[in-house]
Amino acid sequence: MLKILLTVAVVWAVWFFLIKKPKVVEHRRRKAEEAKRPKPKKDEEIMVECEKCGTFVSSKEAIIVGGRYYCSKTCAGVK
Repeated sequence: MLKILLTVAVVWAVWFFLIKKPKVVEHRRRKAEEAKRPKPKKDEEIMVECEKCGTFVSSKEAIIVGGRYYCSKTCAGVK
């Protein structure tokens, strides 16, 4: 019985230190590298210049007419 237990322990130790542990170490290294990389900001705004008055306005708030950006309906000439 002791021989079987000892054999199982040796096989487990070989499996753990030669197969399992290097994979875990590699996985942890990759996760650490990913955490260091800067992540793109999703809510980052791009500022565009109004074609008429030259005011800079957020691309989310700008009015687009004919492929050009305007800061307001007045500058864009729409009602």
